[in-house]
Amino acid sequence: MKIAIEAQRVFRKNKHGMDFVALEVIRHLQVSDKNNQYYIFVAPGEDRCLENSDNVQIIEIKCPTYILWEQFALPHAIKKIKPDILHCTSNTAPLFCKTPLVLTLHDIIYLEKKQRGNRTLYQMLGWYYRRFLVPRILPKCKKIITVSNFECNRITEVLHLDRKQIVAIYNGCSDHFKPIENYREITSKYIKHDNYLMFLGNTDPKKNTVRTLKAYKLYLERSTARLPMFIVDLDEIFIDKIIEENKLESIKPFLIIPGYIVNSDLPAIYTGAKVFLYTSLRESFGIPILESMACGTPVITSKTSSMEEIAGEGAILSNPMDEQDIVEKLLQLEFDHKLYEQQVAYGFKRVKRFSWNITAQLTLNVYLSIYNSK
Repeated sequence: MKIAIEAQRVFRKNKHGMDFVALEVIRHLQVSDKNNQYYIFVAPGEDRCLENSDNVQIIEIKCPTYILWEQFALPHAIKKIKPDILHCTSNTAPLFCKTPLVLTLHDIIYLEKKQRGNRTLYQMLGWYYRRFLVPRILPKCKKIITVSNFECNRITEVLHLDRKQIVAIYNGCSDHFKPIENYREITSKYIKHDNYLMFLGNTDPKKNTVRTLKAYKLYLERSTARLPMFIVDLDEIFIDKIIEENKLESIKPFLIIPGYIVNSDLPAIYTGAKVFLYTSLRESFGIPILESMACGTPVITSKTSSMEEIAGEGAILSNPMDEQDIVEKLLQLEFDHKLYEQQVAYGFKRVKRFSWNITAQLTLNVYLSIYNSK
């Protein structure tokens, strides 16, 4: 087969979830599948994290905007290659392209009731673009890949699609996420403390940043350890606005807000954390849950959407709408040392269920099923 894979943003320096999923799947297919030819379509960027090989050709397409790249430049480039399959990896795809299409639809949050909150202009434009495009793309798809059974059921329910058109393929956890012995060599660049709580969010309301910071205020009032909170991927100006609007000034001296952390530093950041808070309102998967577990750090996550499915029955699950419940879970881990060690052991065991090798193989199976059905 000639397989085209859209990975537009994979070369950008500050990668996020969907970028890493595409990157890991491509890397593992490059190693494991020598029978088929892959053409990876990317936009130029600083981080050239993929290289050509006998079975993989990287094709860079220059275009000024995301939408023009996807709707005009990509279909034009596809025509030259004439692949058997086009796999678009990040929720959207060209409206007009005759190549059999596989779409990874990570979530349909943008088709659900819009939550109020602090969205950037970029996020809003993306929200409206996906909201317009996705319902028009899905009927064209030979197969839709999503990342959890929760999301698979949600897509089927909301969009009334044939369940046979959709397959759930779990994400994996990258091998470099593991306990780092000399983690202070990395964490000291960002924080002077040996122990801290870790929270990863962004400006999207679903990340539940406001309630998590309110819960942290209650934690400081009740904890004997009073650990600082290391906040990843959020700008200090954004945090300051939340603090001012919610009268949380007392927590500011305890916050460490370095902004975006490069992926290579994250294993050390996880390792140094006492607890990782992943208290989102809505996730389609939740790779950070696995990353923290792989690094030996207990996770407090939410008993909503896919997070319970990924974290498993033995995980510590909180009600993300209830600040008091989040605090209670934090204090349980602080005062119950046996529970803490149990959660460390549980995380190491749980994360073994998720492998990028398996993700890549199941993705290849999707390609083969389409090709063989011609």
